[in-house]
Amino acid sequence: MKEFWVDCRPWNKAVATTAIESGADTLVLDQAKSGRELGRVRTVAPDGDLVPEIDVFTCRIRDKASENEAVALSRKGYVIVETEDWNVIPLENLVSMSDRIIALVKDLESSELALNVLEKGVCGILLSTTDPAVVRKVASRLKSGSQPAEIVPLTITRITPAGMGDRVCVDTCSMLSDSEGMLIGNTSAGAFLVHAETLENPYVSPRPFRVNAGAVHAYATMPGGKTAYLSDLKAGDRVLISDSQGRTKEATVGRVKIELRQLLLIEAEYQGRKVSAILQNAETIRLVRKDGSACSVASVKTGDIVMGTVTESGRHFGVAVKEHIIEK
Repeated sequence: MKEFWVDCRPWNKAVATTAIESGADTLVLDQAKSGRELGRVRTVAPDGDLVPEIDVFTCRIRDKASENEAVALSRKGYVIVETEDWNVIPLENLVSMSDRIIALVKDLESSELALNVLEKGVCGILLSTTDPAVVRKVASRLKSGSQPAEIVPLTITRITPAGMGDRVCVDTCSMLSDSEGMLIGNTSAGAFLVHAETLENPYVSPRPFRVNAGAVHAYATMPGGKTAYLSDLKAGDRVLISDSQGRTKEATVGRVKIELRQLLLIEAEYQGRKVSAILQNAETIRLVRKDGSACSVASVKTGDIVMGTVTESGRHFGVAVKEHIIEK
């Protein structure tokens, strides 16, 4: 998840209020108490640091020496950098060497550039504007999700009961739409798009904020290309929501429910690569077809096409690593 900082210097209450309402992570202020009077928010100010024992530096990039200085400072904390004439090359150099670069931006265009440089993007942006409307526009861009998910058609090869086990319901703080859900898999090598509970059912009312995601051991694809065990999710975490076209956004977890239920193993493949997941065996649990419509796990059969992802296997604390690993 990208850091969203807003510069409210000199004090601009309208910008600060809009920033907090738009979900800004941090306000940069002349006095920390100015922002704290509006709500609970992290601040960078002479009288209040971002996080105890983590420093924030500023660096104007003029030449190679200043690039090297920024990289050195990033080993100690976050570095707010400003490049002259918005030359993208210094940002590329910095992003390739550090994960703690906060780019100073003025508008939506420059924020887009910073967030996508070298595809990876800076770790965050500091928006400097006197216009609350610009704050809302940039915040909307950040909330829409960073990189799209690479959704592919998976051909189901096997469906079999998997006995009883603990499954996880993820209740988000967002109202999800048809074709949206979470990417869930038994291994880090791939995932099924598990549909949110947005549809009418004779037995239970829709719960459009909920994804009945899968068994406790499963991986959920998270923002930033990371993964997390479903059993580790908790209130306040941010999860990745995708639709059948790969459009992504983030949602905040409001509650996680773990309950003993009947389970079902579903296996599939894409171009010889295998994907599997263990889901609850119930008609209200749905996967997603190519056209975005939902299909119940109670009715899918071998040969059916559903949507999901395939990736390189190998994770260390949720981060992809290149190593020899076998998952099955």
